[in-house]
Amino acid sequence: MSMQRYFLLAAALTLTLTTAAHAQQIADQRRAQIDANAKERLEQLFKAQPDAKDLYDKAAGYAVFVATKAGFIVSGGSGTGVAVNKASGKRTYMRMGMGGIGLGIGAQRYDLIALFQNEAHLSKFVTGGWDSSATSEAAAGKQGAAARSSFIDGVAFFQMTEKGLMAHADVTGTRFWLIDDLK
Repeated sequence: MSMQRYFLLAAALTLTLTTAAHAQQIADQRRAQIDANAKERLEQLFKAQPDAKDLYDKAAGYAVFVATKAGFIVSGGSGTGVAVNKASGKRTYMRMGMGGIGLGIGAQRYDLIALFQNEAHLSKFVTGGWDSSATSEAAAGKQGAAARSSFIDGVAFFQMTEKGLMAHADVTGTRFWLIDDLK
């Protein structure tokens, strides 16, 4: 092989390794940001809803998502978060997407926190799927948490608003899936 070929091969290898290291660094930073967000949101929930701490202590795991939803007749939204198995410490980084149809206008940023009574419920959540439910709510930019003091079908959901204005009554489908580049 000529000297030029060695040089090109070495340059290509260096570029590949540098790109891979940079991608790993970005993924590590994103995971750290999602983890810090989840910790902060849980602390806010425990302050706003003290009963949630008791449920958290009993839960096998939890998931925390920061989401944004907007709509005018048709609504849609997305978010990112993490699901955590408390026994093993395993973290699963996920995205969520939602869409719906109904009466409504506005936009809202909120936190969705789910507590899972046992590992079977957590595992079912992490594997993804659609969860459609009828909702009716009004939020006007105040921080708050939905009052919940027990698990229902093995899961307790809390929604805390950060800011925004949204009033709607709709049927929304929500899908959760893994973030491939944060595995």
